[in-house]
Amino acid sequence: MFTGLIETIGTVAAVMPAGDVVELTIQAPAIASELRLGDSVALSGACNTVTFFDANSFKVQMMPETQARTKLGGLKVGSPVNLERAMRLDSRLDGHLVAGHVDGMANVSRIESLDKTEKIYFTAPEELLAGIVEKGSVTIDGVSLTVIDAERDFFSVGVIPTTLAETTLRELKAGDAVNIETDMIGKYIKKFMEAAFGEKNGSGKMKNPLTWDKLTEYGWN
Repeated sequence: MFTGLIETIGTVAAVMPAGDVVELTIQAPAIASELRLGDSVALSGACNTVTFFDANSFKVQMMPETQARTKLGGLKVGSPVNLERAMRLDSRLDGHLVAGHVDGMANVSRIESLDKTEKIYFTAPEELLAGIVEKGSVTIDGVSLTVIDAERDFFSVGVIPTTLAETTLRELKAGDAVNIETDMIGKYIKKFMEAAFGEKNGSGKMKNPLTWDKLTEYGWN
């Protein structure tokens, strides 16, 4: 479990295919020496397991699912990644509950630069947008943020100066892809509602998953 509060920015030092996995070496002197084998570290929001560490770097192995579902599959040597170690149960829970299980990717549509902050707009697939609500929480490249707008075809967040200074969000530009994890509690509610109201096909799978149109049909505004 994570909180979406980034500890440091790491840099990809090596990308090595090894059978059906890809081994990443991440330069991260701020946290590397404190890691242990088997620790969980979120790389731009995607949970990975430490397989090696030394004083300056650590390694993880990406499964094909991670490569396909997240932007990590496109990482190259020199790519920056937001890093967060697993949360401690004896600490305050800042941010929000983050599983480190990326739901999919969104794309930056535009960025409004204000005095010292930014408002970033994203487009995303309908199934992701269905899990994003106004004033709710969303994780973008591992960063816990509060949703400003939640519309049928886009959503937006505001980013404060500290977050811009200490995460890779400062480097985003229109067209860039980002990892998205929607609110954990909201996903369970959506699952329960689909079980109650959704239509299934012959195999028992959802034929028509819950959408904004269906919610409106059921009386939600």
